[in-house]
Amino acid sequence: MSGKSVAHVHHATFEGIRCVDDIGNEFWRARALAKVLDYSEYRHFLPVIERAREASRNSGHEVEDHFEDVLEMVEIGSRARRALRDVRLSRYACYLIVQNGDPSKPVIANGQTYFAMQTRRQELSEATRFAQLNEDEKRLAIRNELAAHNKYLAAAAKSSGVETPLDYAIFQDHGYKGLYGGLGNKDIHARKGLTKSQKILDHMGSTELAANLFRATQTEEKLRRDCVQGKVQANTTHYEVGRKVRLTIRELGGTMPENLPKPDTSIKQIESVRRRLDKGKP
Repeated sequence: MSGKSVAHVHHATFEGIRCVDDIGNEFWRARALAKVLDYSEYRHFLPVIERAREASRNSGHEVEDHFEDVLEMVEIGSRARRALRDVRLSRYACYLIVQNGDPSKPVIANGQTYFAMQTRRQELSEATRFAQLNEDEKRLAIRNELAAHNKYLAAAAKSSGVETPLDYAIFQDHGYKGLYGGLGNKDIHARKGLTKSQKILDHMGSTELAANLFRATQTEEKLRRDCVQGKVQANTTHYEVGRKVRLTIRELGGTMPENLPKPDTSIKQIESVRRRLDKGKP
């Protein structure tokens, strides 16, 4: 059988064991995936799942969102059934699993290609949908994503020694100062004409929010990748990442974030309007 045919068979097999739950979420069962990946016994596959869990944890993802331990009822003969431990895997979890496999095995190499292609296909689909959103919808989408990534950033900062609320406020201020040319939280508040209780991120346009999202994700990744330790070093790292994002904006000829206009409506107002519209739906 040719390499192309083998790849086609494996692609069809991975697609064939893909499951979809009642609300349209796709998943793969670990026991079925183990068979496809040529593991003679499921117990030999368990260490691979654990390595993939650890990779997910280290990247800042919520492990439970991608690896769900379940009990499946299976028939064992004479109409008897028993519970069998299994794991429901997301596409991302499967991708991590095949990345930890032996690429010299054709089924592993094709698995890496399959899940990478599927992930990229989803990213392109999401990008297309995002491009069709209006400005308020883009702001809301990025703000929600930033809220999620800020949790990962906080966890990475805590691992680096940023422990107290005051420590974290100072850490965040360093990121803002790098991105906003020396302006900290209070300075940005004043520049936007915000009250103390109003959140900066709720009064940014999509372009400014995107710059801050990039700052947050890249800082979180660098803190973990470089095993940064100590509050001072963590603060410096956040500042430098923010500064490099600023330099990139400048090189691309973009508007500096502090000079971007403040939207007429806040994220809270957008959410309020959306809730009212949702209540009015039949």
